[in-house]
Amino acid sequence: MRKVSGLLLASERRAIAGLASLYATRMLGLFMVLPVLALYAEELTGATPLLIGLALGIYGLTQALLQIPFGLLSDRFGRKPIIAVGLLLFLLGSVVAAGSETIGGVIAGRCLQGSGAVAAAIMALLADQTREQVRTAAMATIGLSIGVAFAVAMVLGPWLAAAFGLSAVFWFTALLAALGLAVLWKLVPPAPRRLKHRDVGIDRQQLIGIFTRADLWRLDLSIFALHLVLMAIFVAVPFRLVEAGIGVERHGLTYLAIMALAFVGMVPLVIIAEKRQHMKGMCLVAIAAITVSLAGLAGFGGGWALFAWLLLFFTAFNLLEATLPSMLSKLAPAGAKGSAMGLYSTSQFLGAFIGGVMGGLLAQRWGLTAVFVGSAALAAVWWLLMLGMSPPPHLSSEVVSLGDEHQGDALDTLMASFADVAGVEDVLVVPEERVAYLKIDRRRLDEEALARLIRSGRQRGG
Repeated sequence: MRKVSGLLLASERRAIAGLASLYATRMLGLFMVLPVLALYAEELTGATPLLIGLALGIYGLTQALLQIPFGLLSDRFGRKPIIAVGLLLFLLGSVVAAGSETIGGVIAGRCLQGSGAVAAAIMALLADQTREQVRTAAMATIGLSIGVAFAVAMVLGPWLAAAFGLSAVFWFTALLAALGLAVLWKLVPPAPRRLKHRDVGIDRQQLIGIFTRADLWRLDLSIFALHLVLMAIFVAVPFRLVEAGIGVERHGLTYLAIMALAFVGMVPLVIIAEKRQHMKGMCLVAIAAITVSLAGLAGFGGGWALFAWLLLFFTAFNLLEATLPSMLSKLAPAGAKGSAMGLYSTSQFLGAFIGGVMGGLLAQRWGLTAVFVGSAALAAVWWLLMLGMSPPPHLSSEVVSLGDEHQGDALDTLMASFADVAGVEDVLVVPEERVAYLKIDRRRLDEEALARLIRSGRQRGG
């Protein structure tokens, strides 16, 4: 085995910067329409609340259906060509939506936008470009870029729509897609290899085992419900702001204040969840806060009350967005994190699709208040289903690189050797990747024994 420095190489910094910006610009384009479409739909022929909800959420359906196939295609045909195809589809969808004067055209454009489902391919390319020792930090950078993109979209979308109309939002997303192609071509270096990475990519053989895990299903249910209620309420939230006397040109500033305060409020809660190991408790608190905030939005109560309910909602939303992937990482078996994340992401996108449709249907049949009432009822059921969840073990994942000296039967005995080290709770050795995936309880870890095992492998190779 070989131990490599955790410091980023120049090529890794370049790859992380390029792929994080690529991921962020793509998500920015998908999210920008969220706070504006319901308000500006009167410009579109044939618009109804149900069709507006469908337009909001339809990207989630094509994302859910195609992200796993795109990831598998990238294993076969290469990361960058498949990512380029996805960005071209995203660009085409943006142009179709921007040039449409009917709600049907916007729905078609959003469907095409979502069909560029390259998230798995981007993450796999990042894994190709980084060593195991720095990959966790690289993935965290991608996650941070998504959160920033969402916050920026909530501000930039209303500003563009107020200044230049709804079509400008889609033209801007087309520009973002073009910039993404330029970043992919110029900034992201060619992948030195194309391998399967079980901490990132999807292994079809592992999917059945992941499907049968009740604890992982609860997390999939959680991200499904979280994005369902998010998409549903944005059929109605823009109108609540107007009813509170906030002009459409000031919606962006309103969202900016809410997002900034929600981020500040979320940080200490994440620390409590992670450092003090109260993951389940904070998860239940966040779901309860979402339920209460949705009930409050149903009752409305004026401008400051509206601001308070939205602040509570987005603080809890951000907390769950940060902690649910961490819980998944702790619960996923060694070497199965990528497959578990694939199903988790698919659940997220399906939630966005169903949420848009549900929100539109409720608004069309019973009005805006029904959107919040229905979402609150669903969140209450979600809370009840999560009560039976066991607290996730406080485990961390580690990937150990194996040297070429481990051949034949040596690899067969490595799993038992790792498993004998105190604090190593789960292990998977993958010869073709030349790595071992470990799940470690750092409170019990015998670091000296693990280091000896690493050194002995290196000495045998020498």
